[in-house]
Amino acid sequence: MSMQHIVFVDIEPDKEADFNDWYDNIHVPEILACPGWLKASRYVCTEGGPKYAAVYEIEGPQAYETPEFNAIKGFGPFSQYISNFRRICLAPINERHL
Repeated sequence: MSMQHIVFVDIEPDKEADFNDWYDNIHVPEILACPGWLKASRYVCTEGGPKYAAVYEIEGPQAYETPEFNAIKGFGPFSQYISNFRRICLAPINERHL
């Protein structure tokens, strides 16, 4: 049964455009090329924060253990500009509503 991996971050305002370009065009394709990473979507927070969220569908916790994922995880050239990082992983209670 698949799980949801959700990442929340803020980025320094002067780095936002470059960060979003990198995230959409480099990071997400790299993540989705990793075994066990199935889908990705990005969101901007309309209330509260952090400002950005990325929601990934993964096959299960084994997706975190692959060499491919471990080689690219994180925020690459933007790591020093990230704040308020949070990550959660959600597993479905049952398949009734899937």
